[in-house]
Amino acid sequence: MQNKQSLQVKQSLSGAMVALVTPMHDHGEINWDQYKDLLDWHINIKTPGLVITGTTGESALLNAQETQQLWTMAAERCAGSDTLLVAGTGAISPQQVMTNNNQAAACGAQVALVVTPYYLRLTQQALMDHFWAIADASPIPILLYNVPSRTGNDLHTKTTQALAKHPNIIGIKEAKADMERIQQLAKINSFAVLSGDDDSFCQAMHQGAVGVISVAANVRPLTLQQICHAITLGDFGKARDLNQSLQSLYQLLSLEPNPGPIKAVMAAAKMLSSGIRRPLQLMSLNQTQLKQHLSAIKQEFTQA
Repeated sequence: MQNKQSLQVKQSLSGAMVALVTPMHDHGEINWDQYKDLLDWHINIKTPGLVITGTTGESALLNAQETQQLWTMAAERCAGSDTLLVAGTGAISPQQVMTNNNQAAACGAQVALVVTPYYLRLTQQALMDHFWAIADASPIPILLYNVPSRTGNDLHTKTTQALAKHPNIIGIKEAKADMERIQQLAKINSFAVLSGDDDSFCQAMHQGAVGVISVAANVRPLTLQQICHAITLGDFGKARDLNQSLQSLYQLLSLEPNPGPIKAVMAAAKMLSSGIRRPLQLMSLNQTQLKQHLSAIKQEFTQA
């Protein structure tokens, strides 16, 4: 059985959560003022969850002090709001993940997003043991993260089903657009399935996913909230039409590896300065690519 804390947090895992970028100055240092502005914007428009220091947040290129400061600042901003704070704490070593989880909890994070180990190729039993030990030791609930295209390790359906029995594992961000898998995982009792793929998240929600952790929500969070709400109410026609209006944005954001495209779009929309950490690079954008998106992005960004 899940403990009371895990159940309460699990119930908050739904809708269009944002995989937040980490704003940076042109020379690559974190732009803390812009970070505060983004946090406040998302909280004010009631984005249901902020995922800090994930892939989109350039977690692999942040040092421990920066990471903890990002968590602490987000926790301070989220305090008293309905916006859930999820900290990306993944690492190859389970001991490092455990350390990260303890630090994230101390900073005020409510959930730890833990990606499968990367670079090392692991058996399903090794993945099972890895996550079970981490969940045993974690002071906050665990959200599994499966993104085999980046990590080289795929958390199979049966492995996830077994891990879901742990009282401190409350859900999964599933970035693999496998609808049969989503359907099977969505049948697990008291286990939140979130899509990690903007392009297919509507299909995933039709199969039982409860929401999405979205890159596009950095620029179109209100529209994505409307889509999730429409699906929840069974208004699939409205959801389809709204999602269709974002297809060209999804395509633009997938032309080059994340977060180069999303940070380029946000810089063009004057939401961010143009900083990104090497070896990452901003995607080069032309006016034709941008024209159809900037007005809608700016309209959403001015709402708070």
